[in-house]
Order: sequence, then C-alpha cells, then structure tokens
Amino acid sequence: MPSRVPAEPRDSQEVLALFERFASEGRMPRRLSAWLNDRTIQEIAPYKVFDDVWFVGVRWVSAWVLKTSEGAVLIDTLHEPFVGRLVENLGRAGVAPGDVRWVLMTHGHFDHVGGCWALRKRLPNARFAMSRRGWDEAKADALRTGRFRMPPEEKVLKDGDVVRLGGLEVKVLETPGHTLGTCSFVYDVRAAGEVHRAVTVGGQGLNGMRSARQLNAYVRSMRRLLDPALGIDVDLTAHPFATGLTEQIPAVKAWRPGAPHPLVGRAEYAARLERLIAEAERFRRVRFGA
Repeated sequence: MPSRVPAEPRDSQEVLALFERFASEGRMPRRLSAWLNDRTIQEIAPYKVFDDVWFVGVRWVSAWVLKTSEGAVLIDTLHEPFVGRLVENLGRAGVAPGDVRWVLMTHGHFDHVGGCWALRKRLPNARFAMSRRGWDEAKADALRTGRFRMPPEEKVLKDGDVVRLGGLEVKVLETPGHTLGTCSFVYDVRAAGEVHRAVTVGGQGLNGMRSARQLNAYVRSMRRLLDPALGIDVDLTAHPFATGLTEQIPAVKAWRPGAPHPLVGRAEYAARLERLIAEAERFRRVRFGA
C-alpha cells in the first residue's frame, strides 16, 4: 500500500515550526521536504517592495534586487531548478541581465549560492561577492554534496566594506553563526521618498550548529544586528517564512503613500531578534550543555 503524501504546510508559521524541528532532530520532516520540492508552490510572482527594491525569489528562499541609476545589485542567487525563473523575475522587475552589476551572496549554503555557476554566464556584467570564509564554505559544500557547482571566487567581502552603485551604499557586516562565513547587508530603501534602513540578515536558522562556540558567535551576531546605532527598521529576510513575508504580500502590494508601510517596524524587528537570541541560548543548553 503506497504511503500517503504528507499534507503541505499551510502558512509561514507552520514552515518555521518544521524548520525548527529539522534543526533540533537533524532529520528533514517529510512534510517540509515535500513543500520545498514542489515547484508549483515555490514559484511566486516577483513584486515591488519599496521604490527600487523587488522580491525576485521563491516561496522558501529570498532573492532581492536593488535598482539604481547605474544598474542593479542582486542579493543571493537561489539554486537550481529556479535560476531560469530568477532571470525571468528580474526581467519582470525591469532589470535586464546586463543591468546587474553586483551579486552579493550572504553565505555558502546551496539555497543562497547554488545559482552562482549558471548566473555568471547569464549576468555578463556582474561581479559576484561573498566573504572569504563564505567562498570556502560554498566550495567545500559543493564538493561534499555534489548538488551544485561553484565557480572560482571573484570579490571577497570583509566586515565594514561598502559596495557602491548609483548612489546606493550596501554595508557589509560579517555575522558568523548560521555559518561561520555568513554576511549580512545593510542599505537604505525608500517608500515614496521616505528613507528607511533595511537589512538582509545572512542566516538565522539553527540548523547546522556544530558547537557551543558557533552558537555563541550566532548570539553575538544577532546582538550586533540589534544595535540601535545601525538604525535598522526594515527586515528584508533571506527566508520569507522566517518573518511571515509571504502572508504580507497583499498588504505590500496594496500599500499607498501616506499609509504606514507594512514592512517598516523597528519594534517588530528587535522583538524577533530577541526571540532568536533566546531560542539560540536554549538550544545551546539542550544540545551542548553550555
């Protein structure tokens, strides 16, 4: 008798709970695997989030494109089989392949860099950039798993670097923890001319934690991202389920100047990071007794 196909998760909260179970048990739940591998579910239409920022990713992993007068910056590459869809999404956002000048990669996991190899051929004017450790982790993971390929490294990013293009400045913060080579990117976004400070945090999941030392690095990174001096009030997440972004799409599309933007909220951002820190500290005690 064939096994029953597991029911798909209904919303971001359920997906997040399944990922938390994955982190604690070290085994992918069947329902989560089915959801991740269903292309019909994963492919969603790109949408405009701020004046010059579009979401061009899929349901489980983000890709963000930042448009400027001199070209575009893409954050993360997705992975096969979604690379072709990413290029289509860029076109629907008004970004031609030759317009992309930078591809900034948050960390070396396949879902964020697995499209790098193919995109280098499809984005002829782009420079691909990641931290030193991120490049090394990506190449090692590609060799270990065989599920993707990595090209030779191009630009190595360091903490405090600023990537500039057409008036846009993207500040690089090395935020080790999710992986030891993780970077986060901080930049301004505009809603009808009103400026806000956004962040794409490289990784906030506890999957892959190998030591109390790594968890300590994670907590330090999350505390750094909480620093009020950074001025962050917009969380452009690397994974939509982490913030309930998918459920917010209708409100984002319906937003009009003069109304509060649904993705602007310092208090909500800070509260989420505080929850992540508390979860990481509990995880450390349970897993490593430290």
